[in-house]
Amino acid sequence: MSVEAYIVSGARTPVAPRNGFLKGIDIYTLGEAAASCCLVKAGIASDKVDEIIVGNVLGPGGNPGRVISLQLGLPEATPGITIDRQCASGLDAILLAKSLITSGLAEIVLVGGVESYSQRPRVYLQKNGEYEDSPIDQAPFTPWSDRDPDMIKTASDLAEKYSLTRESQDLWAIDSHEKARANKHRLQEEMSILLGIPRMDQFTRNLTLETCQKIAPICGTITPANTSVAADGAAFVLVVAEQIANELNAPKVRIASGLTVGSDPMVPGLATMPAIRKVLKMEGLNSDGILVYEIMEAFSAQILACLKDLDIDPSRVNTGGGSLARGHPIGASGTILAVRLFHELLDTGGFGLASIPSAGGIGTAIIFERE
Repeated sequence: MSVEAYIVSGARTPVAPRNGFLKGIDIYTLGEAAASCCLVKAGIASDKVDEIIVGNVLGPGGNPGRVISLQLGLPEATPGITIDRQCASGLDAILLAKSLITSGLAEIVLVGGVESYSQRPRVYLQKNGEYEDSPIDQAPFTPWSDRDPDMIKTASDLAEKYSLTRESQDLWAIDSHEKARANKHRLQEEMSILLGIPRMDQFTRNLTLETCQKIAPICGTITPANTSVAADGAAFVLVVAEQIANELNAPKVRIASGLTVGSDPMVPGLATMPAIRKVLKMEGLNSDGILVYEIMEAFSAQILACLKDLDIDPSRVNTGGGSLARGHPIGASGTILAVRLFHELLDTGGFGLASIPSAGGIGTAIIFERE
């Protein structure tokens, strides 16, 4: 008989744009805040944790998962691991935790993602025999220089391919901000406390079409208003075996099915589509069988294109606002989706789906169930 894996708590820090109110907080402290909140909510002692898995993209390297483990006061025997699958890191970390649970190699896993654009390292890159000092920006996502597109250009190409007007993209962004503002108090319930930091996503605002129309485009119809801003933040969930979940006095959500797929690296924004189709088939569901979706909003064009092809009801998507309303802390964004979905399913019950595309043409999707 296979072992099921459950999320029994989830927490995230507020998200702030690069150089915003989290700029002075390192990724270890961000991670500690969210992870410790998870343990407290579930009533799990730190010495019971078998493993901690952390998604992180921008560095500084050196296995942040282990550093956060030690900072949390987990036993030295709890090893800690860090993974980098770009935007998908925080969601793929949950898939790895599920694998540990279902294989019997662990019973309690702290899993999440951390990122600080504000404190990302600088690198020396050699050009024409000279070294240039610059912040880490975009790493190579393919081995071919002529087929390694800029992410903003790929979003512009999607908008053109799907005939998405600038106004339709701006309206989606406006709606994302409106939903986040309308759910401000509910969102606070999932946020951990950081000393002196407001429990709010700093970027969320009263965005209007008039404001959007005044903003100069970056590329084609892509503008700062319909693009997720680079951000700082962290999020964690506590994944446990079914027996542990049944013993706890805590709500639980089953990690039903999940997978990661590769697709065309030239159109990474569409990588969610094969992932979502395959995971729905794995669980024997159609799109109407999912009550709540949390789908990454790296760009309005990216999510609008996916919804159009997948025939998903937009009213079920990102009901508390998405990353357009808070920002995109790359390594943490996937886990933020899971934290959001966990809290939504506590209210709705039934099935929910989280999905995120990643640079290089990678898509991850996970179905969760509140039984």
